Amino acid sequence: MGVSNKGMDDFFANMPNPDAIFQSWWPFIIAGLVGTIYGFRQWIRGPKCIGGARLKDKTVIVTGANGCIGKEIALQLANRGGKIIMACRDETEGKKAAEFVRKETENMDVYFMKLDLNSFKSIRAFVDRFKKKEKHLHILINNAGVMMCPEEKTEDGFDSQFQTNYLGPFLLTELLLDMLKGSAPSRIINTTASAQNLGDIHFEDINLESTEHTLGDLYAQSKLAVVLHTFQLAERLKDTKVTSNVVNPGICNSDIYRHLPLKSKKFIRVSFAPFMWFLMKYPEDGAQISIYLATAEELGETTGKHFKDSKEQPLSGKCQEKVLQEQLYRASLKWIKSAVESPEGQIGYKGDSVEEIKSKQPEMKEREGSAKMERVRVK
Repeated sequence: MGVSNKGMDDFFANMPNPDAIFQSWWPFIIAGLVGTIYGFRQWIRGPKCIGGARLKDKTVIVTGANGCIGKEIALQLANRGGKIIMACRDETEGKKAAEFVRKETENMDVYFMKLDLNSFKSIRAFVDRFKKKEKHLHILINNAGVMMCPEEKTEDGFDSQFQTNYLGPFLLTELLLDMLKGSAPSRIINTTASAQNLGDIHFEDINLESTEHTLGDLYAQSKLAVVLHTFQLAERLKDTKVTSNVVNPGICNSDIYRHLPLKSKKFIRVSFAPFMWFLMKYPEDGAQISIYLATAEELGETTGKHFKDSKEQPLSGKCQEKVLQEQLYRASLKWIKSAVESPEGQIGYKGDSVEEIKSKQPEMKEREGSAKMERVRVK
C-alpha cells in the first residue's frame, strides 16, 4: 500500500503546474480570437475577383467614377488594359481621379468625360461627344447613384434620387444601345441595393408629391426600377450578343451614405466609426462584383440575372413581373419625352395602366417570338 501511495504522490508531483498551463495558453487564446475576428472581417468584405479576361482593345464606360466604388472599378479595369471612360458630374474630382488611375496603372487610355445624370441635356451631350470620339463600346457600367439625399427636383422635373439612380441611366443606356450592339459581344451592368425589395413604382405620382413618404421610399422606388429595367432590357436584347445584368455591391463604407446621420453627424460618425469599419465593406470590396461581371469569360452569355458577392442571387416578387417591367419601360420613354417637350419640366404622363399592358400581351408575345418587338425610339 505504501508503494502505491508513493507512486500516486510521484505522479501528481510530476504534473505541470495548473497556473503555468493556464498562463501558457493565453497566447493561443488571443491568437484564436484575433484569427476569428480577422476571418469574420474577411467574410464581411466578400470574395475578390482575381481572374477574368484582359480588356485590351475594349472600351468601357463607368459612371460615378470619381470616387469610392466607381473609382475602384475604373482602376481595376484599367489594370486589365481596357480603355476607360470615367463619366463624372464633378469635373475637378473627375480629372483628378482619371490622373490617379493613369499613374497607378500606367494605362494612358483613361479619360474623364463630364456627365450629370440629373440632366437629360447633359446625358445627350455626353453621348454625342462619346460617339464622335469612339467607334465602339463593349462595357457600360451604370455605377453612379445617390441615397436619401435632400429631396429636390431635377431640371427635368423628377425627384433627384429617381433620376440619378434610374431614369438618367435608363436614358444613357438607351442612347448607347446602337454602339453596344455594334460592338457585340458587349455587357451592360446596372447597380441596385437590397432596398429594391421595399420599393413600389408609383406611376400615378412618380415623385410621390401627393403621397406620404420618406426619403427611403424614394430610394427604394428608384432601385426597384433599376432591376425592372435590367430584366426587361435583357429580354429585349435576348437575340443579340448584348447582356444586361444587375449587381448589388453590398453595404460599403462609401460616400453614398453621406446624407445619413452615420456620416453627416460628427458625434455619431466618430462614435460608430469602429463598428462601421468592422461591419461594412471597403469601396474596393464593393467594386469586385462589377469587375467580375465585366471580365468573367464564363458570363459572356449570361443575361437578366442579379449578382451579389460574386455569385448569382435570384430575385422574386415584383422584380420578375413581366407586366410591371413593360409598364415601367413604356412609362420611362414617355416621361423623358414629356420632360423634353415641357420647358418647365412638368411630367405630363403617368404610365399605361396594367390593363392596357395586359391587353397588348398577345401582340407583345408574338413580336417577342420573332425578335422584332416594336419599340418607341428615344430621340
